[in-house]
Amino acid sequence: MANDVMTTERPLIETPAGKLRGTVIDGILAFKSVPYAATTAGAARFLPPSPPQPWAGIRDAGEYTGHAPQIGLRPASRPELADLYGIGDTSPPSEDSLTVNVWTPALNDGAKRPVMVWLHGGAFSYGTGNGERTRGSRLCKRGDFVVVCVNHRLNILGFLDLSSVAGPEYATSGNAGMLDIVAALEWVRDNISAFGGDPDCVTIFGESGGGGKVCTLMAMPAAQGLFHRAIVQSGAVVLHRSRDRAAKLTDAVLRELAITPAGLQDVPLARLMAAVGPAQKALGPSQKPLFDRYPFGPVVDGTILPRQPYSPDATALSAHIPLLIGDMKDESASFVATDDKMWFRTLDETELHARVTHLAGPQAARTIATYRAANPAMNPAELLIAIRTDAEFRIRSLTVAERQAALQSAPVFMYAFEWETPVHEGRLKSPHALDVPFTFDTLDLTRAHGDRPDAFHLSATMAETWINFARTGRPSHPNLPPWPAYDTKTRPTMILDTDCHVTNDPRAEGRKLWQELTMG
Repeated sequence: MANDVMTTERPLIETPAGKLRGTVIDGILAFKSVPYAATTAGAARFLPPSPPQPWAGIRDAGEYTGHAPQIGLRPASRPELADLYGIGDTSPPSEDSLTVNVWTPALNDGAKRPVMVWLHGGAFSYGTGNGERTRGSRLCKRGDFVVVCVNHRLNILGFLDLSSVAGPEYATSGNAGMLDIVAALEWVRDNISAFGGDPDCVTIFGESGGGGKVCTLMAMPAAQGLFHRAIVQSGAVVLHRSRDRAAKLTDAVLRELAITPAGLQDVPLARLMAAVGPAQKALGPSQKPLFDRYPFGPVVDGTILPRQPYSPDATALSAHIPLLIGDMKDESASFVATDDKMWFRTLDETELHARVTHLAGPQAARTIATYRAANPAMNPAELLIAIRTDAEFRIRSLTVAERQAALQSAPVFMYAFEWETPVHEGRLKSPHALDVPFTFDTLDLTRAHGDRPDAFHLSATMAETWINFARTGRPSHPNLPPWPAYDTKTRPTMILDTDCHVTNDPRAEGRKLWQELTMG
């Protein structure tokens, strides 16, 4: 890389693929929708990513140009929650969206700033690396960092396993979306120095499905050496699809489309995306739905993903990677918000038992009794939120933390986010994804803070925590009490709230119950 030029208004940088004209936001240089790989449309559909096509002249990198197709896949929400987390991504879906957004204080100054690479949430099926709440400029300013947000293939385009029904060129199609992320990390390795970053100090971090991507990268040989710290927010992954389950889903897709594999590249995008829901329904649930959660997600193929990320244990491949991991106290509150009985807290005991039976089977009564004893003031709706949160999220975080710590190599640090948003009469409590604008120091761009000063104080504390971990591999800083590494004897956990403090084995009753039910 060479010959970057700063104009009075917009920065210019030359990359091996061509020149980029960025923009300035919050006093930070921003380069949006920078290609790290070529288009995946047409004949390239389902194939591994290839290098970006060079361009002539100057490419405008001042606006987002697109994100991965995900038509109709995003879960519904209550209308009043639509803009809770600020302005979303308004760019169009496109099969030419293997791009990164790069935020940096300066270009080619030799500063070797730590780099944080964000992997967005959305269960491997939807989501975007674009948007206001993940604006990287705030972390850049606060920590003198470089921030990179990644877009990659999702759902059927990123994870349709054709290895057993098509030619050898499709051998890795079931993990194409993860290979995109590896390509993005390779782009960071090869290019980030010119953007003021240090390719030898890269942290991958992600929330929800993004946390699952982090866990998956920990088990991928192709990703080794491309990152040096890892942060998993509310998205720990223990198990991914087997090849058999992936093959059954592929068969369901082909039957739904009534075509042979040879016709897949010519199927109109809208028709291809429309097959996702029916195919997943035809496949049915996994035998271990609390751990294997993604019909369209990575597949343990023996090569790209040689083994399960955290089953039966953590892979030694990433034993040297420090890990920061945690979740939200009330993850499930946002997922049940569309249900009026949950939103208005009118769920009765009979309905509570029926819904818990879906999670705990014959242990439903025991599960409800355990949570009621620990939380006597909770009504049935609140009990269901607590139970679902532990069953669907916390048990996975605990499993990953325990198994990574058992390697006794790099440290693991665990947290629990417990600050409750006051919006909508506090019904959401500490819901899934509330932590994202706290992490990015973009809380003011959302409505989630409810104008409470303690929210902004916690946001500053969390941003400093993430920055310090990315810089040093340890999250502690002067605004936090001492934070011990996680172990299974005392289980120290940093409670992120108005008063941040360490608690040993918080909500132990639920932990013990779900560990017995899922692993005992």
